Amino acid sequence: MPAIAVIGGTGVYDPHLLEDPREEMVVTPYGEVRVFCGKWRGKEVAFLPRHGTAHSVPPHRINYRANIAGLKKLGVRFILATAAVGSLNPQLKPGEFVVVDQFLDFTKRRESTFFDGGPEGVVHVDFTQPYCPELRELLVRAARTLRLPVHDKGTYVCTEGPRFETPAEIKMFQHLGGDLVGMTGVPEVVLAREAEICYATVALVTNFAAGIAPYRLSHEEVVAMMKSKEEELRRLLLQTVYWIEETRTCSVCHQAVTGPVKVKEGEK
Repeated sequence: MPAIAVIGGTGVYDPHLLEDPREEMVVTPYGEVRVFCGKWRGKEVAFLPRHGTAHSVPPHRINYRANIAGLKKLGVRFILATAAVGSLNPQLKPGEFVVVDQFLDFTKRRESTFFDGGPEGVVHVDFTQPYCPELRELLVRAARTLRLPVHDKGTYVCTEGPRFETPAEIKMFQHLGGDLVGMTGVPEVVLAREAEICYATVALVTNFAAGIAPYRLSHEEVVAMMKSKEEELRRLLLQTVYWIEETRTCSVCHQAVTGPVKVKEGEK
């Protein structure tokens, strides 16, 4: 059973990121999930193309709950996710990697929790550290070891999509402290935490956002940049996979729901 999974975003569709990948269909209460399982340096790793292998699923139609539930069912405890993003911050330039540390959620119609008042009840999960700090540290260390351009933090703004944002929206996101903008990071990160899976995102800046870039945005531009950085991203992910200790327990992620509840002094 794979303890580690890679979720590939735009431009990251090929299961041959791993050795001898095999396809598996995982049945969950939220639908079936197509996952590829293979190996890297002896480690069993799952690969899930977020948009499908041909980019056939738009951001707002991705079955995020099924994807995370499927990986959980396979035994996954650590997820490395990729994202193609636009930059709102002049310091974060196209072609550079960013290991995201915070997010702003501007999605509208997505199922964003496993705990919606049904049999699972209602749970309020802490998000002081939305992304696993240990996985983030490994990603940054791997990028620096490989001498790749990387920033160790950045706030990811998630929009509903599939359209790109307006310049007015981008200006608002900048005022709110956003650094990057994308369409798929939420609720994926939220569901991973609810499933008690360590999760981290490495974003590749593909362009400056609307109103900052001096031209019209296009999906083709995003895919072209991802293609040009494909080998660097592959090396970064696989180096990080190699360093993950599959048996370790993370105090932030692995007990996010089932961990002991701390009662403040004076409360009952």
